[in-house]
Amino acid sequence: MSILPREFYFQDTVIVAKKLLGKKIVRKIKKDVVSGIIIETEAYRHKDDPASHAFRKITERNKAMYGEVGHAYVYFTYGMHYCFNIVAKSEKKEAGAVLIRAIKPIKGINMIQKNRKNANLKNLTNGPAKLSQALKISKKQNGLDLIKNSELFITEGIECKKIIASTRIGIKNATEKRWNFKMKIS
Repeated sequence: MSILPREFYFQDTVIVAKKLLGKKIVRKIKKDVVSGIIIETEAYRHKDDPASHAFRKITERNKAMYGEVGHAYVYFTYGMHYCFNIVAKSEKKEAGAVLIRAIKPIKGINMIQKNRKNANLKNLTNGPAKLSQALKISKKQNGLDLIKNSELFITEGIECKKIIASTRIGIKNATEKRWNFKMKIS
C-alpha cells in the first residue's frame, strides 16, 4: 500500500482531480479501517475560479487551501454537512483543492453502513456529505497531512481507464468549467 507522495499534489489542481480517480482513500477509525476507490472529484482553483472558496481572499475557513499540498481541507456547509478536499496546486497558484465527491466502498462496508445509518450500497458514498459521514470525516481532520500513514490517507488504487468530464455540481459561478470528473466503472 503505497501512500501518494507530496509531489503528486504539487501540480495543477485540475490535473490532480483527474489523477485521483481510481486512487484509494483509507480511513482508520479506532481499530477499524474503511476504504474505497475515488470515483468522482471536482477541482477548485484560485483567482481564475469564482466558484472556489479561495477566489477572493484567505479566510479562517479556507486557509488550508493556501497551505502545503497533500493536506486535508474540510469545511462545514449548509449548517449540517462536512466536505472533504485535498489541497493540490501548481507553483503558479496560491491556492487550490480537489473535492472528493464520491467513492466506491471496498473495505469496512458494514461500518460505512452504520456510520451512514443506511444499508443501501448504491447511496452510501455518492456525494461529498455522504462520503464524509460514511468515513467520519469532520473539522477534526481539517489540515491533516495525508502523506503520513495516519488516520486518513490516499494510496495507489486501480487504473482509471475512462474519465467523464462535466460541469461542477451545486455552484452558481464558473458554471462553464468542466471540472467535475467521474471514473467510468464497468
